[in-house]
Amino acid sequence: MTLMTESREALRELIAVLQEVDERWAGPEWNLQNELDVADAHRALAHLLEGGLVGFFENDPDSPFFRRIVTPTRKLMGDNPDAIYFDAPVRPDRVYRVRGNTEGAVYVSFTVEIGSDDGSLPPRTAGVLNDTQFDVAADGSFEIRVGGPPDDRNWLGLEAGASRITTRHYFEDAATDPHRRPPLVIEPLEPAPAPPRPSAASVGAGWRRVAQFLRSRTLDQPPMANSKPPPFVSLVPNQFPAPVPPGDFGLAAADAAYSMAPYVLGPDQALVIRGSWPRCRFANVCLWNRHMQTYDYTHRQVSLNRRQTPLDDAGRFEVVVAHRDPGRPGWLDTEERPFGLVFWRYMLAEGEIETPQAEVVPFASLGTS
Repeated sequence: MTLMTESREALRELIAVLQEVDERWAGPEWNLQNELDVADAHRALAHLLEGGLVGFFENDPDSPFFRRIVTPTRKLMGDNPDAIYFDAPVRPDRVYRVRGNTEGAVYVSFTVEIGSDDGSLPPRTAGVLNDTQFDVAADGSFEIRVGGPPDDRNWLGLEAGASRITTRHYFEDAATDPHRRPPLVIEPLEPAPAPPRPSAASVGAGWRRVAQFLRSRTLDQPPMANSKPPPFVSLVPNQFPAPVPPGDFGLAAADAAYSMAPYVLGPDQALVIRGSWPRCRFANVCLWNRHMQTYDYTHRQVSLNRRQTPLDDAGRFEVVVAHRDPGRPGWLDTEERPFGLVFWRYMLAEGEIETPQAEVVPFASLGTS
């Protein structure tokens, strides 16, 4: 007879969540209508499951360490080909020392997430510290304090409900290298005693965090077409809203401005997007599927940052989103997907940001340059 334990009960709860996600989220209720749509959803589910297991099954804010959130083969929650992200669990009543190195990144920051200790998608962020607010040595090294009494520099506060630190290293070169890892260490100033050995209760709690991680990012999120999007998200295909700061919703980059719209293209069409980059620390554009996963940036050009974008003599760009190579610079490869998302981000932008303007044209009209 199978011994029923809390850990087994929690594991079966996770399995039930997986079944519900498969039956509902990967189907018509979330506007998925064909075999390729379902395959995309199942792949996204696998990446989310891996993300939950890596980030939340073990979750000890008394002895935290930084874990990489996304990789070229673990894409979730709006991953970025030009960024390396880490996170670590924290408690608001502890004080931590973080040591690291910018490793050549053009922008580095730390953001406090609220209310994610049970695996939930955090409802909001509660503070950011970027590399203009902490001291960086000539070799790129830095040290900051997280929690405890406030300080003018090199300090990030932890308010009630603080549960996680998210880090961002944005690069204009080689971030897609899966072996690149900026050094980053977090340690409590007052070490805690060793935790007890794993138990049915602690393992069960781990399974439940993973289940909540999955549920909060799938079943608890309505389909885009059925939701009220934030101001930076357009539901009108091929038409971008003005870039604006995202506010304090969970996992948002507080120093960013965003603009996003779906593209819809026929087999012989292309989307030509014109604009200019503002003065800022970092900016890029990338293609996502409906599950906010980047397309395959290991083998295809599916994103462009400022350094990669061809500019004319006036400093303006013309980006082409198309199913095949138009034979000109600035091409973003759709992987022959007729529908997807185009996402723009601008970090620490100065002044007004020009809204990208898009036009659907016949592919044959593009010519070469």
